Amino acid sequence: MKLLKVDKPFLFSVLILVIFGFFIFTSASLGILARDNSKFDNISNTQLIALGLGLLGLFLCAKVIPHKFWRRYAFYIFLSTILLNLLLFIPKLGFEHGGATRWITIGSFTIQPSEFLKFGFILYFSTWLASVKDNVTKFKFGLLPFIVIAIILCPILIAQSDTKTFVIIAFSGLAMLFSAGAKWRDIGVIACMGLLFVGAVALVRPYAMERIKTFINPASDPLNSGYQIQQSLIAIGSGGMFGRGFGQSVQKFNYLPEPVGDSIFAVYAEEWGFVGSVALIFLFLFFVIRGFKIATRSGDLFGSFFIVGIVVLIVVESFMNIASMIGIIPLSGIPLLFVSHGGTALVTVLAEVGIILNISRYHKKNSI
Repeated sequence: MKLLKVDKPFLFSVLILVIFGFFIFTSASLGILARDNSKFDNISNTQLIALGLGLLGLFLCAKVIPHKFWRRYAFYIFLSTILLNLLLFIPKLGFEHGGATRWITIGSFTIQPSEFLKFGFILYFSTWLASVKDNVTKFKFGLLPFIVIAIILCPILIAQSDTKTFVIIAFSGLAMLFSAGAKWRDIGVIACMGLLFVGAVALVRPYAMERIKTFINPASDPLNSGYQIQQSLIAIGSGGMFGRGFGQSVQKFNYLPEPVGDSIFAVYAEEWGFVGSVALIFLFLFFVIRGFKIATRSGDLFGSFFIVGIVVLIVVESFMNIASMIGIIPLSGIPLLFVSHGGTALVTVLAEVGIILNISRYHKKNSI
């Protein structure tokens, strides 16, 4: 194994996403400015602070903190992220918004503990898979630990009304198991469990069933449940081939309900058009391909599994946002990573990228 510089193509793809994402966010935030000056100032300031902290985290994780540190303390970090999520249920500490309790208030700031939980899970599960190696094909070393972790995390996230995070974690874990060499039987079992879980949530959670009904027929209630998807499709459609131009979106003003949140792709598509939308998707695809390439030449199994988990997490979350905005899947409230407003998500994802860059410095002897 040899020590090299960080993978520059991967780093450049991330920096482009960050810079491009900040410009998209700046344009979309003008829709907030038109509605409420004080809210605009708060959103802009928190995004800038998060960006600064995220870039600092990226640098520290890439250059200062060796990735072996994370493996050494993986269990304790994972346990800490679980305990942090449990703090949400302490009265006056957990913050409720839109019927969901997903944020902890600290002074004038809020953090979303589930973002740390995603990281904690991938960190611990990659450590576990690296330790069991080829034994992952055995039930007690592969499928069973995944099911146990899922049973622990499921009630915590369901109580937060955060089904989407559980789904994203499951996708990441499934990809890690697959890359570790788990049997197709185990992959199939997890996939079936996932479908049953989604069906059960739809039956017991009225908001989930409402979103599914809206997905099937978006025009059934255009002023209520179908309003966001209708306005999103109008924005994307009006962008045409090349878009209205940077800053020229109309839908972000008093039409799209979350122009800097989960609706930000609609704002982007309206301003940059079909060509710009395809370019953004290809940028994410390059990020994925380059990330997997780093994983295949990583000097240790932990690094490989960790990269697979993080890369899948980022791309699944981002593509779920895009897919929901164009009506391919039900609306989920998932942000577009590197672009949408969300301080905790931006900080954690940039720190995770930093760890991947640190891993990219350690290659197998015969890799180039």
